[in-house]
Amino acid sequence: MDMNAAVVDTYGSPEVVRIQRRPRPRAARGDVVVDVSAASVNSGDARIRGARFPRGFGVPARIALGVRRPRRPVLGVALSGRVVETGPRTTDLRPGDRVCGMTDMRMGAHAEYVSVPEGRLVRIPDGVSDDHAAAVLFGGTTALWFLRDRARVRPGEHVLVIGGAGAVGTHAVQLARSLGAEVTATASAGNLTLLSRLGAHHAVDRTAVPLSDLPGPYDVVFDTVGALHPATAAPLLTAEGRAILAAATLAETLVRRSRVITGTAGAGRELVSDLLDRVAAGTLTPVIETTLPLDRITEAHARVDSGHKVGSILVRP
Repeated sequence: MDMNAAVVDTYGSPEVVRIQRRPRPRAARGDVVVDVSAASVNSGDARIRGARFPRGFGVPARIALGVRRPRRPVLGVALSGRVVETGPRTTDLRPGDRVCGMTDMRMGAHAEYVSVPEGRLVRIPDGVSDDHAAAVLFGGTTALWFLRDRARVRPGEHVLVIGGAGAVGTHAVQLARSLGAEVTATASAGNLTLLSRLGAHHAVDRTAVPLSDLPGPYDVVFDTVGALHPATAAPLLTAEGRAILAAATLAETLVRRSRVITGTAGAGRELVSDLLDRVAAGTLTPVIETTLPLDRITEAHARVDSGHKVGSILVRP
């Protein structure tokens, strides 16, 4: 049985993504096959498609992902859907279960069906839509892991979110507020109302106010877009402040500094379950700019490349 999938068989602009008929995956060992309801198209997908990696990561990324073209041509890591087949070593999930999760290096979510290790999937609670379940994954896991598990934000601390309107930023604003912080967030002028609605105490127009003029200092500065380096982050911090560089260069990642947090965010079941519980309780709302059919995925990539995406973009295979 075949399926439709968005295929990237060479690095390049959004136009390299094309829809192709491919064999539907089967469930082997501890895998399950998911009929994909929604999948996000995020900055990670666009970065791989365009072979645009943070400084220093170009060579190792191509070695890991494919030197001349993506080794796994169907991209996409964050999805929701229904289980349609289980492997012989699965122990928990059953056909018909609504699930969501991250495929990690397997990718493959930009297709009608995807095979995923059972341990990477979480049942979607009643009351949480497939779209919200897919949209919370990429930005939500990144924001929660960095803020709660790495920076250990405490009630009463002052948190600055740079790039507050993106997939990571919209989750970071809400999660920092829920952790008890006073939140300042930056975005373009058209998105300031959104930041306030998400819970930011102070919404700042990034085009009108330079970062150096912000009224800090801050206990945590969360740079979601690669605007800062350790040296430029330092003046914004309190004496015990921490800078989170979510788009750090290779050198910034390898050189450990006591007040600089870098790395690849976790995406385990505990993080995903926590986020889904927050969505079900109404304390966290994924922001979705638009939802497109799979055959318009080129538009989704182009929007991500523009740098003006608000929240998440989803495709529905």
